[in-house]
Amino acid sequence: MPTINRQILLVSRPSGAPSADNFKLVETPLGPLRDREVLVHNHFLSLDPYMRGRMSDAKSYAEPQPLDQVMLGATAGEVLESRHPLFKVGDKVMGMGGWQEFATIDADQRGALQKVDATRLPLSAYLGAVGMPGVAAWYGLVRIIAPIAGETVVVSSAAGLVGGVVGQLAKARGCRVVGIAGGPEKCRSVVEELGFDACVDHRRYPDLKSMSGALEAACPNGIDGYFENVGGMLLDAVMLCANNLARIALCGMIAGYNGEPTPMAQPQLMLTKRMKAQGFIVIEHVEAWPEALKELGAMVAAGKLKYRETITQGIQNAPDAFFDMLQGKRHGKHLVKF
Repeated sequence: MPTINRQILLVSRPSGAPSADNFKLVETPLGPLRDREVLVHNHFLSLDPYMRGRMSDAKSYAEPQPLDQVMLGATAGEVLESRHPLFKVGDKVMGMGGWQEFATIDADQRGALQKVDATRLPLSAYLGAVGMPGVAAWYGLVRIIAPIAGETVVVSSAAGLVGGVVGQLAKARGCRVVGIAGGPEKCRSVVEELGFDACVDHRRYPDLKSMSGALEAACPNGIDGYFENVGGMLLDAVMLCANNLARIALCGMIAGYNGEPTPMAQPQLMLTKRMKAQGFIVIEHVEAWPEALKELGAMVAAGKLKYRETITQGIQNAPDAFFDMLQGKRHGKHLVKF
């Protein structure tokens, strides 16, 4: 049984882009379990864009990450020891274990720990395509955009896990799907691996005029639905090409996560085109999770929903992997393996 736990703490708040100085790797002793507690060996840590927002102390939909405490994050792992009747040694579980190798969890807390079936799906999938990111993709597409067969759906950050799932769900519903991604390699994988109809490389079109022109060429019938992960100039370009009564699901605004201003160039288009734009936080829509997970799990199990994983080895490398994710350096779902 392990006696030492390696953890990464948030020790300062970033000004601009986060850096290694904001984090600290520590070793702490593992004490005995109390009644109703479970000790989990975290095999995988999920790295997600929302973590950048929680690092700041600005008012938002969730409380800021406390300083000098373990950095928050979803994890999937295995029960090593249990003093709770619902969990036994060897159970595969997921929860908010944080940036640490081992997590001691009060299993009586609602939603703190959930058993998963790692014989049906890979354990890591429960942090991605069949986890919170997958449900976010499903909710924004199905409940907000609500696409109809034959419509055109555009997805920003299409090479990421959320964007990739959105596109494949939209294709399954008979839509034309166009991605936006950075670089020819990502765009090629979005089309060839994920099955999108087209992908626009935003690095080739760095201004509003050229980007809107590229989107017009990729979307000859206009844009009916847009799943937003980035914000900034991309949102302006999409709005220029949007059809009347277009729907926009606002999932993320990574262009402004480090405090950059993201003004809209022509907000009046939302009025003149009678567009709907709705932001959402997926954890606030628990009623939709069973339906979403049922479809996502069935598609992954059948090989009909494809996804990439970028896996970094070792907790000590979690901050660098986090920076890479924020900068869009690699594809798919970003995970750290312990």
